[in-house]
Amino acid sequence: MSKVLNMREAVSRFVDDGATLVIEGFTHLICFAAAHEIIRQKKKDLTVCRLTPDLIYDQLIAAGVVKKLVFSWAGNPGVGSLHAFRRAVEGRGPEQPLEIEEYSHFGMVTRLQAGASALPFGILRNYAGTDLPQVNPKIKTIDCPYTGETLAAVPALNPDVTIIHAQRSDEEGNAQVWGLLGVQKEAAFASKNVIVVVEELVDESVIRSDPNRTLIPAPVVSAVVVEPFGAHPSFAQGYYDRDNDFYIAWDKIAKDPETLRRYLDDFVYGVEDRAAYMKKNVGLAQRLSITDRFCKGVNYGF
Repeated sequence: MSKVLNMREAVSRFVDDGATLVIEGFTHLICFAAAHEIIRQKKKDLTVCRLTPDLIYDQLIAAGVVKKLVFSWAGNPGVGSLHAFRRAVEGRGPEQPLEIEEYSHFGMVTRLQAGASALPFGILRNYAGTDLPQVNPKIKTIDCPYTGETLAAVPALNPDVTIIHAQRSDEEGNAQVWGLLGVQKEAAFASKNVIVVVEELVDESVIRSDPNRTLIPAPVVSAVVVEPFGAHPSFAQGYYDRDNDFYIAWDKIAKDPETLRRYLDDFVYGVEDRAAYMKKNVGLAQRLSITDRFCKGVNYGF
C-alpha cells in the first residue's frame, strides 16, 4: 500500500500542536525541508528532541514554534553558537522563552533505545563525575540487581512523530540509508508516527536487491515524502555535498534577529515548497554536485 504524501500533507496529518518531535540525522541527512514546512504551517508549543540540535532547530526556535528543547549538545558545527537558541534561553531577544532539558549524547541514545524497546527507562554509566544530574532531575540512579553497583537511569523517549531523511525508499516506506549514521533507527522505532523523507522513490525490487541497506522498515513508517535536496544545507551521501558556506553564513544571519527574520521571510515563508526553495537558490545544485564513487557489488545469490 502506498504511503506517499507531499510534505504539506504529511506535516499537517502527523505533526500536531504540542507534539513531541524528533528530526534526526547526524551532520548527514538532516531534513530541513520538513522543518521549513512545520514553520510555514505555524505549528506551536512543540517539544523538539535531538542529540545535536544545530541550524535546523535554531530556525524552528526563531520561528516561535518550539516550547521546549530536549538535547545533549547544541551549536553550529565547526562555527560557533546557535544565536536564536541562546537568546531564547537567556531571555534577551525576540524569541519566546525556551525550556531546556539536557542529557549527554549517550543519555539521549539510551532514552531512544529504551523507547524503541518498549522499556520504561534505560541505564548507563556515563554521568559519573558530571553535574548534569544536578540540573536534570529526570536523571536518576538505580542499584544493579546483579553487581550492586550504582548506575544512572534515564526515562524512555517515545516521540509523537519522528522525521527521518533517507536516500531512497519504496512507496510502502522501506527506507535505505548509507553513509554517516546517527540514531535514526532508534528514533523511528521509538516513535508513534514516522515520516520518511527521501531523495528518490524506487521500486520494491531495488530495495529487495540490497536488503541490508534498509534502515527503516515499512511497518513503522506512517508516510513517505519525496523531496529532492530536502536535507540542504546538510548533505545526502551520493546525491549532494554539505553546504559548508551556508553553515558559516548562518552565524551572521542568526546573530541579528532582524536579519534572521528576513531569511525566514525569504526562504521559508516566502516559498511554497522545497522546489520553490531550490529555484530561489540559483546554482545550488551545481555548486554541491558530487563525483560518483560506487562501492563494489555484493552477491546475494542462494
